[in-house]
Amino acid sequence: MADKYYELQIKVNPDMEDIISEICFENLPCEGVVLAEETYKDLEMVATTEGTLRVFLTEDADVRNILKEQRDLLLSRGFSDEELGSWEYTFVTKENEDWSKKWKEKWDVTHVSKRITVVPDWIEYTPHQEDEVIIKLEPGCAFGTGTHQTTQLCMKAMEKYLQTGDEVADIGTGSGILAICAMKFGAKSAYGCDNDDTVIDVAKENAVKNQVECTFELKTADKLTKKYDFVMANILHNVLYDIMGDLKAIMKSGALLSLSGILDEKREIVLEAIKRENLQIVEEMHQDQWVGFVVRKGENE
Repeated sequence: MADKYYELQIKVNPDMEDIISEICFENLPCEGVVLAEETYKDLEMVATTEGTLRVFLTEDADVRNILKEQRDLLLSRGFSDEELGSWEYTFVTKENEDWSKKWKEKWDVTHVSKRITVVPDWIEYTPHQEDEVIIKLEPGCAFGTGTHQTTQLCMKAMEKYLQTGDEVADIGTGSGILAICAMKFGAKSAYGCDNDDTVIDVAKENAVKNQVECTFELKTADKLTKKYDFVMANILHNVLYDIMGDLKAIMKSGALLSLSGILDEKREIVLEAIKRENLQIVEEMHQDQWVGFVVRKGENE
């Protein structure tokens, strides 16, 4: 056990937990993350929610400059101060605690739907029903823990629309959770790509942990040539806008595309890209402040 660890506490909008967690893993010597929510109302009685993201670090870091740089980047991509939360922070050294396990304390089993369950790999879990789809992984190791609304919207879309024998692609795969879920729902194959090289090995490990075969690569959608029956993209709204044409290009005629990662107020931006590419909306799905779309490519395209 290390004789000390470092804890960074950041005030964030809980809806942005996965995005900000990913930033911490990519830019800080981060071991794990957990969110402690706090709800309050301001003087004008407008309900606002801000939580404390507890980030456990293995060593000291230039937290101030890293957080400022990353927050400015998100603001430049169209997010507002309200959406991000204040990002006020404290950074302290903790002595004589097992920091490598401390962050796991508040994680529990997540029931995404009656059939889909995400289980942290250190927890023993007994299925509640015969056809339950159980995904084991270590939350916090990469973007896509199964606890966030955006990931759950894609999983629910998969549960409803994925057909046995489909060839599936997950663009921006992160932890690989969606590709893994696709295989457990009976996909013929599942491919995941990401532009972050730190997540590829994690995704591969998670596939092995779940006893499914997936292919994961460091690549972006515009570099793909194969076409798929079912495509998923749980990515920021501005990225979806930019790559919608690339997503359409890897869809077979009549294929479905599940889009997520979209705040309600950014809905119109993604809708504009969907219309631009002449994709047909099959369903619009909502969970809290997040929206997802399932769209179809025309049979003759």
